[in-house]
Amino acid sequence: MVDLARDPTGKIRARLLDLVPGRSGKVYKTWLHDHGDAFRAQVKVAPRDPFHGYKNAIDDQLEDATAVLDAFHVVKLATAAVDEVRRRVQQDIHGHRGRKNDPLDRICNILRAGKENLTPRQHARLEWAFLADKQRVEVEVAWHCAQQLRSVYHQPHRVAGRIAIELLDSFPTCPIPQIARLGRTLNRFQEAFPGYFTTGGERARWVMR
Repeated sequence: MVDLARDPTGKIRARLLDLVPGRSGKVYKTWLHDHGDAFRAQVKVAPRDPFHGYKNAIDDQLEDATAVLDAFHVVKLATAAVDEVRRRVQQDIHGHRGRKNDPLDRICNILRAGKENLTPRQHARLEWAFLADKQRVEVEVAWHCAQQLRSVYHQPHRVAGRIAIELLDSFPTCPIPQIARLGRTLNRFQEAFPGYFTTGGERARWVMR
């Protein structure tokens, strides 16, 4: 558990609250209960990962708090989807995993980065890898979907909330199975995902890892 409250100057001062063994709703619920009513009353926004057990614990112990999906875990899901598409396409092209000279293997780390952080040379390497074989178009589309999702967190919150809802509608119908599955996953949390923006995600009180 990490406290993400802001200091008087408006800067986030991340503070480790506790490290508890076990990954379950019961562990989370017990920890919240043991900290008493006064502590729980201070928690207004509780970011979490997509594990449903955490939602049950929040609903039970933090009745007045809003549960939202943590940005880190949403981006992690999108990055994992791109990785899965890349590996599947490599298998389809070569009949085995990619090798070190495979264009997709040579950009695997670039695919995991935000495009706003890429250098012109890295952008060129991406374009070269995508154009090397028409079968790689699925990787390119998946990467653009993931980047679209990442970019939501760089928008003003009023705009970001609207874009988040649009993604909830479009991703599940994507012909790429991994992106469609990502969309279905986000739709299972269709209140908690846009809720990150309607509550002012950067002001989240604390987060479960």
